[in-house]
Amino acid sequence: MLGIVIGVAAVVVMIAVGIGARERIAAQIRSLGANLITVTPGSIRMGSVRLGGGAAVRLSEGDALAIQSEVPGVVVAAPLLHDREQITVGALNWQGVLRGVTPGYFTAREWRVTSGREMTPEDNKRAANVLLLGTTMREKLFGEADPVGAAIRVRNVPFTIIGLLERKGQSVWGEDQDDVALVPLRTARRQLIGTSRANPTLVHNITVKFADWASAEDTMAAIRDLLWQRHRLQAGQEDSFMINNLAEAADLEGSTTEVVSLLLSAVASVSLVVGGIGIMNIMLVTVTERTREIGLRLAVGARRRDILVQFVVEAMTLALLGGILGALVGIAAATAIGAFARWPVVIDISAVLLAVSFAACVGVFFGYYPARKAARLQPIDALRAE
Repeated sequence: MLGIVIGVAAVVVMIAVGIGARERIAAQIRSLGANLITVTPGSIRMGSVRLGGGAAVRLSEGDALAIQSEVPGVVVAAPLLHDREQITVGALNWQGVLRGVTPGYFTAREWRVTSGREMTPEDNKRAANVLLLGTTMREKLFGEADPVGAAIRVRNVPFTIIGLLERKGQSVWGEDQDDVALVPLRTARRQLIGTSRANPTLVHNITVKFADWASAEDTMAAIRDLLWQRHRLQAGQEDSFMINNLAEAADLEGSTTEVVSLLLSAVASVSLVVGGIGIMNIMLVTVTERTREIGLRLAVGARRRDILVQFVVEAMTLALLGGILGALVGIAAATAIGAFARWPVVIDISAVLLAVSFAACVGVFFGYYPARKAARLQPIDALRAE
């Protein structure tokens, strides 16, 4: 039974941890926002030198407006500028990510304001000195206090905090999404990040949210065709932009986690087989020890089928009890892992029942040979056995 207990417990724990990992990835993807495509600067060629991704500075606010208005299925295309800035409050300061965004960014990222008010189109239009804080930056600068309405400085430029953003947590790449401050796009361009003479409406990124009914592949292809036209690219030229579907990275990580979980479960299942072999050996010993009992039963009228069923049921009972104990041990172990390692675990009842059922099947499979051996004993030989 010990082999069955260990095998079932291992299967339950591995499946619980694997499902928890997938749930964690799904939560991280939901924190990024649903149906998202990002457009970032691409590569550029200078003579014979090809610079890497991000070198081209061709994206503009006009590109974002064109994507939103001309690509079917696009809900919003939000341009943004980003930089790392030192933010100061009194004697405290903290360096974090500063993003210049439009109100459409909150729609694309599905990012709510938990306290204060949201950014409005009027804030961006007049380049207002207003700012929204992520929870990490709020904790570093204000602790648990509510800073809405407080004054804050970025590069010695005064801002007023108008709202606090809901907690997003870590992204799939391990980035703290809450260590951020958001200001209007025009404010960031005019007072903080500056402008480019070659591209006065330069943006570093365009976040595109598309409708549920739209295909990600078709939307990405339409965006690519539109930007090729707008940037006047010719055949053979390097793309001046890169288009990425955020769900692809999550799907890859999720499938990897699933493969690892299946592999670990397969390894754990070996314990079930080992436990079944142990049950078979024990039942063979039992047949030897109970030979006279078997002969007596046959002599008083028991059929060979009765002997076969008796030993198969005994083997299945051993395996089933081991499976139930293993399931309880596995649930307790998975819960302990979740509590101490702070890792999300999900107990899948169907997987638990499947593991227990498999353990019972192992008992039947490995118990059949000893039972068949017992049923084929001759009564007179069995009664003479010592």
